[in-house]
Amino acid sequence: MIALGALLLLAAQAPELPAPLETQQVAGLAFAPPLDRPLTYRVTTRRLGRDGGFTSFALVYDLRWQRVGRGYQLLARIDRVESDAHPEVVRTLRLMIDPLIGETLTYFVPADGSSVDMVDPDGLWRRVVDRAQALAESSDRPEAKQAAQIIAALPPAERDKLASADIRALVVPANGAIPNGADGPIMTVTVAGRRTISASEPPAAGAAQPIEADTRWTIDLATGLLAEERRQSFLTTGSAADRKLVEERIRALEPGDPD
Repeated sequence: MIALGALLLLAAQAPELPAPLETQQVAGLAFAPPLDRPLTYRVTTRRLGRDGGFTSFALVYDLRWQRVGRGYQLLARIDRVESDAHPEVVRTLRLMIDPLIGETLTYFVPADGSSVDMVDPDGLWRRVVDRAQALAESSDRPEAKQAAQIIAALPPAERDKLASADIRALVVPANGAIPNGADGPIMTVTVAGRRTISASEPPAAGAAQPIEADTRWTIDLATGLLAEERRQSFLTTGSAADRKLVEERIRALEPGDPD
């Protein structure tokens, strides 16, 4: 079930965000995304392997914001996949993501940035399923057919999660994961138009392995967009000195190549 494992890796990279609550939003944050210029959005996951080294997997998006009606339209295209994993693992991962590569995903965001909604998600997924089936028919690998079957059988909630979780994380007012002072102990620093919020999560009660997570969000206050998010997960035996990094996810926004 290699293809299923690949899908689970992709799903873990884009966890579902909690709904934005008033106590979670950054107070007084302006939302003014940069219009009609390219942006590059890179979402990278690094995981500790059995050999003691880290393997990385990244989705690279091309983004462009446009003004439309009383809000904004975001055009997002997955441009490519980058990975330093074993070639066979990369080929399998590509079976799951290739049907989305090059596809333009369109989202509507209201003027205050409070939500992110995909335009015509059913039409998108029909195209993705058709491309997955076409790739399976042209391949002699049984994993390709298995991947096409998994993609076709995904329920709507999982489709939305895979296609939209990274984008919702980018729009700070819609990102319910960013804490505010009411959500527990956090540290906030504002320098040169950017606000950095840091928070830690203790191990879950009853978990098989004690995993702590530290997350740092850097927000561009002029645009209301996430400049960077870095989430690090540590295996710990009790003391800070014994913590061992086992996974890291980095979302980073940067200027794109000019047309």
